[in-house]
Amino acid sequence: MEREVICNLTEENFDHKTGRGTMIVDFWAPWCGPCRSQSGILDGMVQRGELPDGVSIGKVNVDEQPELAMRYDVSAIPTLLVFKEGRQVERLEGVQSAERLVASL
Repeated sequence: MEREVICNLTEENFDHKTGRGTMIVDFWAPWCGPCRSQSGILDGMVQRGELPDGVSIGKVNVDEQPELAMRYDVSAIPTLLVFKEGRQVERLEGVQSAERLVASL
């Protein structure tokens, strides 16, 4: 069974999904042009196999999950947070290159 590399995160599943392994969490909105660019970069990383083994991507739509955006003090999008075993270890704001993302892992 293939593991889910990209998943949608909500208040209900956030702690569970970010609680194990390493996850890049992308806070975004559908109306945000830079967010669409970031999404393309993340999708490309998955398609090209550039995501290190065991790393997954979580997507938080800030319009649908404003509580999560407030909880992590997200005031600009895209904002990417890197979680390792449930702990936030990195915060990146604005569009990030694939190389920068891999380096943050």
